[in-house]
Amino acid sequence: MNSGLLLIDKVQGWTSHDAVARTRRLAGTRKVGHAGTLDPMATGLLVLGVNSSTRLLTFVVGLDKEYLATIRLGASTTTDDAEGDELTRAPADTVAGISAEAVAAGIAALTGDISQQPSAVSAIKVDGQRAYARVRAGEDVQLAERPVTVSSFELLSQRSVDGFLDLDVRVNCGSGTYIRALARDLGAGLGVGGHLTRLRRTRIGPFRVEDASLLDQLDVAAEIISPTDAATRLLDRLDLTEQQAVDLGHGKRIEVIAVPVLRGPIAAVAPDGRLVGLVEVRGTTAKSILNFPADEPGAATTALQPSGESA
Repeated sequence: MNSGLLLIDKVQGWTSHDAVARTRRLAGTRKVGHAGTLDPMATGLLVLGVNSSTRLLTFVVGLDKEYLATIRLGASTTTDDAEGDELTRAPADTVAGISAEAVAAGIAALTGDISQQPSAVSAIKVDGQRAYARVRAGEDVQLAERPVTVSSFELLSQRSVDGFLDLDVRVNCGSGTYIRALARDLGAGLGVGGHLTRLRRTRIGPFRVEDASLLDQLDVAAEIISPTDAATRLLDRLDLTEQQAVDLGHGKRIEVIAVPVLRGPIAAVAPDGRLVGLVEVRGTTAKSILNFPADEPGAATTALQPSGESA
């Protein structure tokens, strides 16, 4: 059974769980997980871990992300997207009177380090139960605001549609940011209401949707990113001697001489290219904090070379 990461371009209507279930069948293993969900309405990049590489997903979850979205100004909904029931609708002439300067100011106010109240239909747990499940059960759920980072919020184009104003935007943001909430808050700030009609995730850290595959075209063996390739895109790298690789595999500390300044867990790689594990360096010694099995097929192979674009 292969180990590694898979990049999936999720289609509209599928849940993240659907994608995981399909990949389990294609990969021939139950051990498949994902690094962050996408709503059924949304499309785009899902990063899946297979077998031992599910342990690398921890380092994917918190990465920054990029989205392309369409925000509809002029109406608010119960879910802050097009799948919810309409709550309010602004008069068409009021929407038509929104100036470009007002839109720009509203976007600027939602850029940077901001405080955001997640949508009530998010997957955040409230007393052990998902918020969206409580909403579906008829509860009035109000989630606490939390700090998030929106590093860029760019207006790409806009158009009038049936009394609404549709904005096509690109958002780069930190983990935990809800694009639906940006749509809601932009519409509220302009006094007309707002919600999402389209959402596509195009990047998670170093991984881009251009390198992803649709599930009905996925060839797991050909497209899986090896543990070494995946780990060294996510973490700093330490190249080992053969003896160091053996010693780490046996749980021994190793001496590391002239080690550059390395951050956090480090991917330790054997001379044959195999990911031995993740190590922690203190002073001139390193110890393993997570070992990877040497006997998984493809453990020392590479696939899907980096796109070369910055994260």
